[in-house]
Amino acid sequence: MLRRAVRHPDGSEPSPRPVPVRDPVAAAEGGAGICATFSIVGRDPRTGEVGIAVSTAVPGVGAIVPHACRHGAIATQSYTNIDLGLKGQELLALGLPIGEAIETLLRQDRGREVRQVHGIDAEGRTFTFIGQRGVPWCGHLAGANHTVAGNMLVGRATIRTMSESFRRSARSGLDLAERLLRALESGQRAGGDKRGKVSAALLVWSPRPRYTHNCRVDAHADPVAELRRVFEATKAHMPRRLRTARQSGAPVRVKL
Repeated sequence: MLRRAVRHPDGSEPSPRPVPVRDPVAAAEGGAGICATFSIVGRDPRTGEVGIAVSTAVPGVGAIVPHACRHGAIATQSYTNIDLGLKGQELLALGLPIGEAIETLLRQDRGREVRQVHGIDAEGRTFTFIGQRGVPWCGHLAGANHTVAGNMLVGRATIRTMSESFRRSARSGLDLAERLLRALESGQRAGGDKRGKVSAALLVWSPRPRYTHNCRVDAHADPVAELRRVFEATKAHMPRRLRTARQSGAPVRVKL
């Protein structure tokens, strides 16, 4: 049986009782190492876009945590098992709902009790999971068209604030990449990773790709702020017609 936690009144789930992991490498067999992280996965039902914004206190978070395709988006973190993202996308492509897809993979994962994974599929169905050996504070929220999760955080305020930011921007007219980045920024202001700040990433799948849909900061003293700088610099480099294509529905043709 996979663990389903009792929710707090605000919709978040509490940290499971910490169980020491005496041999983290063995416990996380099949994984890519610990990625104590806060992340948001979101969907724009108007455009069909899905994506992830994430930050952590280890380098290169964009290489292992976020996974996005036309069928959905998945963030795999804590003692990260990249297959939950890669194989999860394959199962989504076969038509499985995200809950069925990820639960199938978790049942085969010997290290599932040190995993944290969450995501959304193209139909807007959400999934969240925390293993029994999650590192406090850890928890998650699931709301309309988004999920938020984190582990080894300062506290619950990080994910609660991120969810509130995403909900507030639902009718703002902003594109998904901007909404995800704003939510990540709010989570950093609320405390973020209790160990510090090193890397951040933004990844969006879209039927109309933009330069801003894949931005990464692999090692920086203030990665979320640097991610914003990279995002704005990239957006400024885009021709004006591409910046406004979401509103107009215009096709995107880029000469590189």
